[in-house]
Amino acid sequence: MSSEIQKAINILLVEDNPGDARLAQEALKENKVANTLHWVDDGVKALDFLHRRGEYADAPRPDVILLDLNLPRKDGREVLAEIKDDSDLKRIPVVVLTVSQAEEDILKTYNLHANCYITKPLDLDRFLEVVQQVENFWLTIVKLPDSQ
Repeated sequence: MSSEIQKAINILLVEDNPGDARLAQEALKENKVANTLHWVDDGVKALDFLHRRGEYADAPRPDVILLDLNLPRKDGREVLAEIKDDSDLKRIPVVVLTVSQAEEDILKTYNLHANCYITKPLDLDRFLEVVQQVENFWLTIVKLPDSQ
């Protein structure tokens, strides 16, 4: 047994669909990993959260970002580009979780240095399973850099 106390993992979910956000929250609650889910519903709010601006001045640094591509105000591709272009933010893993299966979107997001690209399943049970698998991989298997 480890004597370390496991700290809660901060997850930033950037998702404009309240139903999908609720499903992700439910899926993350079911797993063993202690996590705190922070949800924003557009790209501008995501960048404000990450840069701790305005209402997000006290926001924690996320350990992982779940990012939808099709967002209002600033789309996920733009958000991803800004994250990966920022020396302070670029080490935060970004998991693109979107409905798009377009090869163009897949190539563009990897060219923007997304850590992985997952197409959202339309089936409810499969969606929950995918979110749980993302959590298991990124929060229990992968060694993430310490938050700063």
